Amino acid sequence: MRKKIAVLFGGQSSEHLVSCMSAINVIEHIDTQKYDLLLIGITQEGRWLKAGSANEVRSGAWRESQAEAVISPDATKKCVIITEGGISRQENVDVAFPVLHGLYGEDGTVQGLLELAQIPYVGSGVLSSAVSMDKLYTKCIVKSLGIRQAAYVPVMAWELKKGPDKVVKQIEGSFDYPVFVKPANGGSSRGVTKAENREALEAGLKEAACYDGKILVEEAICGHEIECAVLGGGRKPVRSTGVGEILAAAEFYDYEAKYFNEDSRTVIHPQLPEGCVGRVKAAAEKIFNAVDGYGLARVDFFVTDGGDVVFNEINTMPGFTAISMYPMLWEAEGMSKGQLVDTLISLAFERNGG
Repeated sequence: MRKKIAVLFGGQSSEHLVSCMSAINVIEHIDTQKYDLLLIGITQEGRWLKAGSANEVRSGAWRESQAEAVISPDATKKCVIITEGGISRQENVDVAFPVLHGLYGEDGTVQGLLELAQIPYVGSGVLSSAVSMDKLYTKCIVKSLGIRQAAYVPVMAWELKKGPDKVVKQIEGSFDYPVFVKPANGGSSRGVTKAENREALEAGLKEAACYDGKILVEEAICGHEIECAVLGGGRKPVRSTGVGEILAAAEFYDYEAKYFNEDSRTVIHPQLPEGCVGRVKAAAEKIFNAVDGYGLARVDFFVTDGGDVVFNEINTMPGFTAISMYPMLWEAEGMSKGQLVDTLISLAFERNGG
C-alpha cells in the first residue's frame, strides 16, 4: 500500500518563487509507485491551498485553488483538513516534505507544526532549522568550533533608528570597504548588498532592515565561492560531496544572478589549492553536526587563493531547482535526483523509528 506524502511549497518568505521552483523538481522525482502525492501550496499572504499537479505549481494556477488544505496539529489525527465548497474532509498523511525556503518554512516554524502533529518530515528539526536560518546565531556556534569565518558586526534595526551615524562609525572602525550587508534571517541573497562606501553602506543597512530586525555587516573575503552538500543524520552516518564553485555573472552572487541571469553558472570539482576540498568537507560535516542538522544541508564557504577555507553560511533546506547546486553535487557522486529524494524521505521515517 502506498503511503501519502504531503509536499509543502511557496510560503510567506521573500523566497516564495524559489520554493515553487524547487517543489516542481521534488514532485517530479518522488516515486509514485511508493507514494501518493498531496500538494499543498502556501500563498505569500499565508493561505494554505491544495494544488492538483506539478503543472499547476509551474503555471501558478494553484493560487486560484478553491480547496483549502491545512495540517492539523492534533497528533491523534496525523492529517490534512481539506475544505472545498463548505465541506471538509480529512486526509491522513504519513510523511511531509516541506520544500520551503526562508522565514515561516525553513526557520523551524513549520517543523514545529509537524512535530506537534507527529508527522515525520524531511530535513532538520526545530532547533537546527532555527539557528541555521539565523546567520548571527550560526556564527556564534561556528566560532565555538574554531572554524574561520568572515569577521562581522551585528546591527539591530532599532540601533539604526536610534543613531545611524553611530552604527556606521562602528562599522567603519571595524573594516575597510567594501563590506557585505545581510539580513540575519533570509536566503537566496534577498536584501544582501555590497557596500563600497558610506553612502552604499547606509543604503544597504536600510535595505537589510526591510527583511529582518537583525543585520550582519561582514568583511569582504576574496576567493572562490564554494558549496558542499551534506546528507545523513541519526542512524545514517553524515556524508558530504565534493565541492562546486559559483561563477556569478555579477559583482556578487545576488538573487538576480542566482535565478535569472543565464550567464551565471556553477562548476563541479573546480581547481582549488591542494588540500582545500578535504578541509571544506570536514568543516561542512562538523558544522552540520554542531547545529544538530538532519537529512540535508548545503554548507557554503570561501576558499582564498592562499588556500584558506572560510565559512559563509549553512542552508538546511537548499534549493532543488534545475540550477541548484545541492542535487547537482550528489549527481556528481553518482546519486540521481530520484535516489536523493527517496533517501531524504527514508531518513524522515527513520528519525521517527519507522
